[in-house]
Amino acid sequence: MAKGTLNLRKARILVTNDDGIHAPGLKILQKLAKTLSDDVWVVAPETEQSATSHSLTLRRPLRERRLGAKRFSVDGTPTDCVLIAKHQIMRDCPPDIVLSGINDGGNLGEDVTYSGTVAATMEAALLGFRAIAFSQQRQPDGSVRWKVAEQYLADIVRKLVAMPWSKDLLVNVNFPAVAPESVTGIEVCRQGRRDQGTTVTEGEDPSGRRFVWIGGYQADDSRDEDTDLAVTARGGISVTPLHLDLTHRDTMKRMRGIFG
Repeated sequence: MAKGTLNLRKARILVTNDDGIHAPGLKILQKLAKTLSDDVWVVAPETEQSATSHSLTLRRPLRERRLGAKRFSVDGTPTDCVLIAKHQIMRDCPPDIVLSGINDGGNLGEDVTYSGTVAATMEAALLGFRAIAFSQQRQPDGSVRWKVAEQYLADIVRKLVAMPWSKDLLVNVNFPAVAPESVTGIEVCRQGRRDQGTTVTEGEDPSGRRFVWIGGYQADDSRDEDTDLAVTARGGISVTPLHLDLTHRDTMKRMRGIFG
């Protein structure tokens, strides 16, 4: 069932990420969230949890630390943080919306399946909350400039919560590595797929032992123009609605014909 629109001024916002409680992107997201609502909570991993995907910590106890008013760290994954926020830290006052990020680097195409930033919003959607993930692409030299996110993020949130929100929906937003005045627009698009995948590099350590190192993608290339990869490559902000139901319905129909 779809939810109605959300009054942000009266909303309780949970902010989290996968880069850790001290990450610059989290501080910026918290600051921007406070322009939307006076009731902003932060529950984020104690240390960096990039590429942890939708993982849970099951075989050891978790500890939370209070760092200030409505500000907590958890020695676990982004998914752990959302769960602990809901069931412990904010159990008497659950959030109306979960904002995750701002990630240091894009979460485009296949990244969605690995990203802790996106995983936090997946968990939020499973728990019945509105959820939006934000990521900022890096510059060619590897640095991150946050100006595009700072200028556009709050208005994107306002527009998204003004629409009805379907069950199991999350939204993935990526900001391009351009100056704010060079942004070509905000485009709603689908999740892409890179033409080349993740690289694996082979090497040798100083003691002569062989190792392999999983590296990054070759490039954010895509032959399809209506994808998050293509939108950010041409300087646009990509907004991609994602859904938790991974069922491939056409194949399900064919399988029913096979199995009777």
